[in-house]
Amino acid sequence: MPVDVTWWGHATCTVEDSHTRVLTDPLFARRLAHLRRRRGEVPPADARHADVALVSHLHADHLHVPSLALLAPGTRLLVPRGAARAVPGLRRLTHLRVSETAPGEVTTVGRLVVRTVTARHDGRRLPVGRRRAPALGYVVEGEARTYFAGDTGLFAGMAEEVGPVDVALLPVGGWGPYLGEGHLDAGRAAEALALLGAPSAVPVHYGTYWPIGMDAVRPHEFHAPGHEFERLAARHAPGSSVHRLGHGESVRLEGAR
Repeated sequence: MPVDVTWWGHATCTVEDSHTRVLTDPLFARRLAHLRRRRGEVPPADARHADVALVSHLHADHLHVPSLALLAPGTRLLVPRGAARAVPGLRRLTHLRVSETAPGEVTTVGRLVVRTVTARHDGRRLPVGRRRAPALGYVVEGEARTYFAGDTGLFAGMAEEVGPVDVALLPVGGWGPYLGEGHLDAGRAAEALALLGAPSAVPVHYGTYWPIGMDAVRPHEFHAPGHEFERLAARHAPGSSVHRLGHGESVRLEGAR
């Protein structure tokens, strides 16, 4: 049975595997603080339906409480350990089945196994927040093994902890002209793909949100990362196929199992 991946923009994807629907870092906002959605429509209501939603870390463009509030009652929600303490708004989501998780833990959802893995990224809610929670990645194992990296930099042992995987959803950009430590740009994402050896990759986390008033500042950093990842992946990971999706587009991929 194949796995279907839909990219809704930023880090929000739907992964359908083994008749189970997984949603990553739900973000359904047209505007978030100083960011405005500059490409792609806000995901339709159907995008809110999932058996489980995975939150990679506490930053507001990944853990967006108003978007989580739109999920259907009974949806399973996995968040980093300590998230409820750091983000009080999570406690109001009483219609969801919220569980905290940390690297090394495993959660069963339907016929899927969701394995929580390490991410190298700042786990605070705000840049000056005092409460921390681990930044996470997830490997969804069903007919295929799909890696959702969240936000991460390269780290020692990445391939051993994450892999082997069939599909890698890798961040290749950001929401501003510069990426700090703990991120993958197009080049580092191509290196990560080579380390993981995944046959298929979908670039995410680029070309969706951009700071208001910064349209003229290095606009190629907004538009180019997907194409750049595709080009560099052909060099660093020639055995992998890159599926560069438009907002709301889907691809059907075969797992190795």
